[in-house]
Amino acid sequence: MSKKKKKYYVVWVGSKTGVFETWAECLLYTKGFPNAKYKSFPSRYEAEDAFMGVAHIPSAKKSHSDVVPDSGPRNFHRFPEIILDSISVDAACSGNPGKMEYRGVITETAEEIFRMGPFEGGTNNIGEFLALVHGIALMKKEGKDDKVIYSDSKIAMGWIRKKKCNTKAVRTAQNEPMFKLIARGEKWLKENTFTNPLIKWETKLWGEIPADFGRK
Repeated sequence: MSKKKKKYYVVWVGSKTGVFETWAECLLYTKGFPNAKYKSFPSRYEAEDAFMGVAHIPSAKKSHSDVVPDSGPRNFHRFPEIILDSISVDAACSGNPGKMEYRGVITETAEEIFRMGPFEGGTNNIGEFLALVHGIALMKKEGKDDKVIYSDSKIAMGWIRKKKCNTKAVRTAQNEPMFKLIARGEKWLKENTFTNPLIKWETKLWGEIPADFGRK
């Protein structure tokens, strides 16, 4: 009898997110969870890459409550300075610390290309940092090193340049998955180079960034 090959399970949307070594854990965090999103991988390396978003992740179907009110194409013709051939990233956090999630979209159409979380015990700045790392890594994976990435967070852009998430959030058992993702993001930044222009989204002039969650 052949030995059954070990699998690793990624949970992107569930009561707990991360990379897990057993189907039982994956099921525990996804069963009954609305619009749960998960997948198995043959190696931990592939699973961790997928969790970070450097592999293609199929989008989960959204329920009515998940729809971002500000999503969809917007008229940017009044602002010729906006580079439409770009992506935009943003984060949302309920509380400080609180439940945090982040996402990236195509700037011109607001089509979502990645979304992660929610993570417990997070902050908006952490989410903005992770969103930028995620976007940069994804663009490098796709060979789009010249693609502009917009963010409305000067703090997160500064952390990216220093390759360090300089958060004051306290690490706990509850937010351990998020801190592991932070560590992976910092490691990626130190081991990789990128040339994508990071540009500040001027909210006061242009309105909310296309990746905004619309919860203000």
